Amino acid sequence: MSSSTAHPHVHPHRHAHDHAHEHGHDHPHADHDCGGAACEVAARPIDFSALAAGGALLLRIPDMDCASEEAQIRRALEGQAAVRGLRFDLGARTLAVDAPDSAWSAVEQAIAAAGLKTERLSQPTSAADTRRRQRRQATQLAAALLLALGAELLHFVAPDTRPWQFASMALAALAIALSGFGVYRKGLAALARGQLGISALMTVAVTGAFLIGQWTEAAMVMALYSIAELIEARAVDRARHAIGGLLALTPPLAEVRQPDGGWLTQRADSVASGALVRVRPGERLALDGRVTAGHSAIDQAPITGESVPVEKAPGDEVFAGTINQHGALEYEVTAPASDTVLARIIHAVEQAQGTRAPTQRLVDRFAAVYTPTVFAIALAVALLGPWLAGWPWLTALYKALVLLVIACPCALVIATPVTVVSGLAAAARRGILIKGGAYLEEARRLRHIALDKTGTLTEGRPRLVARELVDDRQEEARVWQLAASLAARSDHPVSRAIAQGLGNEPLAVHDFGAAAGRGSNGRIHDQALVLGNHRWIEERGQCSPALEARMQAHEALGRSVSLLADDRGVLALFAVADALKPDTPAAVQQLRALGVEPIMLTGDNPTTAQAIAAQAGIGDVRAGLLPQHKLEAITALNAHSPGTVGMVGDGINDAPALAAAALGFAMGQGGTHVASEAADVVIMNDDLRRVPETVRLSRRTHAILWQNIVLALGIKAVFLLLAVLGSATMWMAVFADMGASLLVVFNGLRMLRWRG
Repeated sequence: MSSSTAHPHVHPHRHAHDHAHEHGHDHPHADHDCGGAACEVAARPIDFSALAAGGALLLRIPDMDCASEEAQIRRALEGQAAVRGLRFDLGARTLAVDAPDSAWSAVEQAIAAAGLKTERLSQPTSAADTRRRQRRQATQLAAALLLALGAELLHFVAPDTRPWQFASMALAALAIALSGFGVYRKGLAALARGQLGISALMTVAVTGAFLIGQWTEAAMVMALYSIAELIEARAVDRARHAIGGLLALTPPLAEVRQPDGGWLTQRADSVASGALVRVRPGERLALDGRVTAGHSAIDQAPITGESVPVEKAPGDEVFAGTINQHGALEYEVTAPASDTVLARIIHAVEQAQGTRAPTQRLVDRFAAVYTPTVFAIALAVALLGPWLAGWPWLTALYKALVLLVIACPCALVIATPVTVVSGLAAAARRGILIKGGAYLEEARRLRHIALDKTGTLTEGRPRLVARELVDDRQEEARVWQLAASLAARSDHPVSRAIAQGLGNEPLAVHDFGAAAGRGSNGRIHDQALVLGNHRWIEERGQCSPALEARMQAHEALGRSVSLLADDRGVLALFAVADALKPDTPAAVQQLRALGVEPIMLTGDNPTTAQAIAAQAGIGDVRAGLLPQHKLEAITALNAHSPGTVGMVGDGINDAPALAAAALGFAMGQGGTHVASEAADVVIMNDDLRRVPETVRLSRRTHAILWQNIVLALGIKAVFLLLAVLGSATMWMAVFADMGASLLVVFNGLRMLRWRG
């Protein structure tokens, strides 16, 4: 059983519990130019105006056109204690550094030491300027490719005379110049630091090709690489901005009630909590709030993933970005624009993208060894080929350069992050908030799911359905008033149901206390009272066979029984019923179809628990559990089957078990702050079917991850064979490498279309 609230809780910061699997913010040590931590950037455009107003350092970095540069900058600034945060906009090649102005020079020096030139900005770059720059870059690269193709054509068809050679060389040099020297500079800087990433390999390959007279090859390599890098960056941005696009759903203006009773349209970000806002039929809500007047239905799909509009009346919560259907509503603002549930969801997903999945860590470790090994092999081919295979020196050098280009790990390294980011975005659109890539991938391993009862399997809104006077020492009305007074002080759903069902005017309660898993106690007019469950009454020695029989009659109907007692004995019995959620039987069935066995863990009595479990289709029921007992049950399951046990709950008493499970799911709409904090996954609409959806998403993500890895390695294996046989040219090699990168990116983007 658990306490509940009326709105989703989204807590982007991490919790501090140990899991059987690794998680956290690992930073790659290999200098991969694409992928790794580089691909986990902010999922929405930067509000540079706000950042500038807040004293952030705004920088333009001309060579920051790929996720690799972000990774370099993050590593360069890791040791800067004054840096509080970084916000990247790769499209605009801009960075905002949240740091005191005394640290700005040190930040710029650290970035320069990483091989990247910076330009300090006094004002934000406009969206129009960014679009113009991107169009200019695309046009420039298209021209570079045409010139490289022209140089290649002249090389093949023109007479082998000096004027035609010069013409071909001139076209190649112009193609390289139009491709931009940024890649070349990045490669030189990486080599100077002893880091062998894709830029370094490209620089070596282009320089070598030019030196041995293969200038057309050098031009084609540079043009193809630059174009592929541009396409790849745009594709990866699509995954990153998939969630950030939700911000566009929030209108910038809101109609606000004025002190004179009139209404004024003003910017949503200027509206304070407590203000009264009006929304008309068909309009989107600009802010979170609580309805004060009107009735309507709200489309909450952006927040909870629900396909059916939810009816709203006075007292109900409403959320920014949702759509008012048919009736006018007035609501009191409960959070500023920067702290709406939608904004916090987006921020949480941004942070989730900063945790790398196990497969991604594996690939990073592999690439850290793979790249220097390939470089050493290429060097051996260049130096030993003439001696061992009898190749001319220029042929051996050319084969070594081709080998370098083919063996670049770009496709392999970028295979995982774009898929994981797309999976996180797809989940968030379905109302599933996954707090990191590690949890997304781990969900596929689940074989057991422990489920809390109240608020998880059931509605969590119990109602008082029966009350019985057990002892007539006091008047009936007096007993109901005592029970209502004590129940009103508790936030437990059963206590609230009793208080609401009795409806008496509460009396003052002194020395109020709550006993976890038992009930509450206090003093009213010097009379010591407890309102607790069967367990507590037994511990007090106040149970009797007659009372047991009366309780069992209610429990057989699936009701929870609470007892009011004083020091002399039990005064009254209260039966509360909590209906099973409509989606629970389907969710249980779907879990079983996936090979995941559901287990009920509840503090309720065995009879009630069995009645609810039978309705839900759950065979394994463990009732009468205190929070520590739930923890012990999860621990025992983990010991028997490590890494395969999940837990779903919504209350404070579920938090220890949620933290101990390999994967914890919290109900975000009716659940508590503590449960959402302890969980790895938050179900925003409390629909239990989202749990099997998470398992299916995880399995799909894992399948695509390995498709990408096999695809990347398979393409490289084919072209390595062609290179050994002498059939692969340099431009074919770069085309294959960048083609493989784009294939894995677009394959990973398929996760954005996942619908459960």
